[in-house]
Amino acid sequence: MRRIRRLGLWTVVLGFCGVAWAQSPALTHPGLARQDSLSAADTAWMLTSTALVLLMTLPGIALFYGGMVRRKNVLNTLASVVAITSLVTLLWFAVGYSLAFTPGSAWMGGFERLWFSGLDYFKDSGQLAVSHLAPHLPESVFAMYQLTFAIITAALIVGAVVERMLFSALLWFIGLWSVLVYAPIAHWVWEPGGWLVKMGVLDFAGGSVVHINAGVTGLVCAYALGPRRGYGREPFQPVNLGLTMIGAGLLWVGWFGFNAGSALAADGRAGLAMAVTQIAAAAGAVCWMLGEWVVRGRPSLLGLCSGLVAGLVAITPAAGYVTPRAALLIGAVAGLACYWGATGLKKLLNADDSLDVFGVHGIGGIVGSLLTGVLARQDIGGAPGQWSVQLIGVLAVVAYSGMASALLLWFTQVLVGLRVDEGAEDSGLDLSLHREQLGT
Repeated sequence: MRRIRRLGLWTVVLGFCGVAWAQSPALTHPGLARQDSLSAADTAWMLTSTALVLLMTLPGIALFYGGMVRRKNVLNTLASVVAITSLVTLLWFAVGYSLAFTPGSAWMGGFERLWFSGLDYFKDSGQLAVSHLAPHLPESVFAMYQLTFAIITAALIVGAVVERMLFSALLWFIGLWSVLVYAPIAHWVWEPGGWLVKMGVLDFAGGSVVHINAGVTGLVCAYALGPRRGYGREPFQPVNLGLTMIGAGLLWVGWFGFNAGSALAADGRAGLAMAVTQIAAAAGAVCWMLGEWVVRGRPSLLGLCSGLVAGLVAITPAAGYVTPRAALLIGAVAGLACYWGATGLKKLLNADDSLDVFGVHGIGGIVGSLLTGVLARQDIGGAPGQWSVQLIGVLAVVAYSGMASALLLWFTQVLVGLRVDEGAEDSGLDLSLHREQLGT
């Protein structure tokens, strides 16, 4: 914990001192617009995309993770995803959305949309609130769409802490993390005044904001909690890989809202993003399968599911900037890289990242972000790829996410503790924390 405390001090110094910087030059701010000035087609597509991305968490991530844990911890895993979805929703509309997506400093957004304000709709005057980032959409739709990204990013972390973290500690940590880690990084990368976007970092749908962020946080959590009892000495049999496959399928389908929806319009860019997403997912699945076949002598369903997710993760930052051929390359590289991340690298790191959050999402996000710098085409996305700039973005997110997460884990440890006791872990978190049990 001394190491975590030291990292936390640096987090305070390096991360939050920037909030005191002078405000960036005035940008277009959220405001009111007439209903008839909005695009009905784009609004319909974004409503659909919002539902698709929420589907990725509920039930996608819940089933994907729930099928991989041991029987005695399934309900705790599902409860964690549902509780995080609810908690992050309330914090998003209270604080997070304003800090992420309103103009402020280069480090943090402003305070125009705090405490459930700003989603106005006035029927009699025909006016409603719009965001400066999507003036052709109702702000309620834009804010809801971005909420689903905040939800799934937080829910991904569950995979690194399953079977041993206190439920109360998880909620305290995730609540603080969503406001103090996710929201600032989203502002850096996606709000025009953010320092990384002004530098030229490209992240179409969340390679750094979502996947590197969640992957690094998951790794830090795994170190802070320590390994599960019996880890490396006894087999941890998944309860039902059929559930994992259903969850992976829901992730694959929902990812079209994740990537194609990030065009914020029902247009050709959304169509291209959807196509490259499908190609990369397929390439990731095939290459993970082939890697596993060569190394272990047999393919597995879990490997196929992990590979398709790896391809989806890696194409996320590049989806609006690359060609289908580039997507094939990105997916293939990610499939092999993430297979190594979940096997060889995991052993080198010596961390019980239970469901390979860093190995798949962290490594996949890094691979995709760096390849975006190589393969992005200005004639497609309107911005050139710059590998060195992408590297700076990756390193910034890794450093801030890691250090801030360490500080918040230290604070949570002091507040309520982090880990269940040995007896509770042995009997399973379903019974020890929830007094519930999976039926036969």
